[in-house]
Amino acid sequence: MISLTSPVETRAHRWPAGVKLAALCGATVVLFSQEGLGFHAVVFAACLLVYRLPGRRFFRAGVKGLVALWPFIAVVLVWHIVIGAPVEGLVVVLRLLSAVALANLVTMTTRLSAMIEVVRWLAAPLRRVGVNTRALEIGIALVVRFTPTLADKGAQLAQSWSARSPKKPSWRIVMPFTVLAIDDAEHVAEALKARGGLTR
Repeated sequence: MISLTSPVETRAHRWPAGVKLAALCGATVVLFSQEGLGFHAVVFAACLLVYRLPGRRFFRAGVKGLVALWPFIAVVLVWHIVIGAPVEGLVVVLRLLSAVALANLVTMTTRLSAMIEVVRWLAAPLRRVGVNTRALEIGIALVVRFTPTLADKGAQLAQSWSARSPKKPSWRIVMPFTVLAIDDAEHVAEALKARGGLTR
């Protein structure tokens, strides 16, 4: 899952946001162009090494975002085992983990305002033809900001269910989680309206 900027200072914190986002796009293209299990295993190991270099605190924060992917990983692996393609399943899982790890690394080492500035620069041609790009800029900021918040709330719901029932929560927390997400969205919408909306 996407993390907020890490307080642990690294060299990557000082790199330009545009360079990091461009590198992320290029790395993602390479990941999806390769099918070898060995290649993806090496890339994922390299991602873990990069997380470990700044220290244990940074490593734990990065790995925490990857652990949140376990439901998707389980579904992908089970499906590929059922269809008789376990190696292809491992490739998909490693590709997913590496892509999320790299994206998470960018958000952990880049201020949100710096990423919005990059989006604003990229969207400059649209503004010249009268398109209001403020919604795009705010939308990206909200995704980065609220993804970890929603992930934490989902984990809290799962823990609450486990404390009250011996059964696994699975799909049973989908509805209350949806209600929480809608409630947060309404509060954010009201806050945006109170500050002038997206027209300025």
